[in-house]
Amino acid sequence: MAENVTEVLTGAGVLAAALGFLVYAGGGEGLSRGAGSYELTASFRSVEGVTVGTDVRMAGVKVGSVTELALNPQTFFADAKFSVRDGIVVPDDSTAVIASEGLLGGAFLEILPGGSPMDLPPGSEVEDTQGAVSVIALMMKFAGGAADGNAETPAP
Repeated sequence: MAENVTEVLTGAGVLAAALGFLVYAGGGEGLSRGAGSYELTASFRSVEGVTVGTDVRMAGVKVGSVTELALNPQTFFADAKFSVRDGIVVPDDSTAVIASEGLLGGAFLEILPGGSPMDLPPGSEVEDTQGAVSVIALMMKFAGGAADGNAETPAP
């Protein structure tokens, strides 16, 4: 009988811990579409490493999240929609950049605020963008450039 009580209590503890993790994980979802935020768009050459739910940051602080990604069939660029928390103003000459947390880190969308006194209204587009830089392409370029620079020329 005591064995059954122990098993039930252990199961209840595991269930409570799992529920706690779900509540904690769901706590960051308040920045997506809905009350307390507004949406902006931007068009990028590459959004490598970015998915729906990726952080939008200003000065390293999370101010929103990516809400939608789609390929524009006319420009062949990736159109991104993202939310920004109410109270965070984005000047109309700001830049949206796909940045990386480090060599092996994940990507995020960073907003570099401009100096314009005019702000982007909800639903508008950030015109100045910089897409993701492929780390593998950079390494290949570096390795190829180093090999070309160190190659000996054959004697005639």
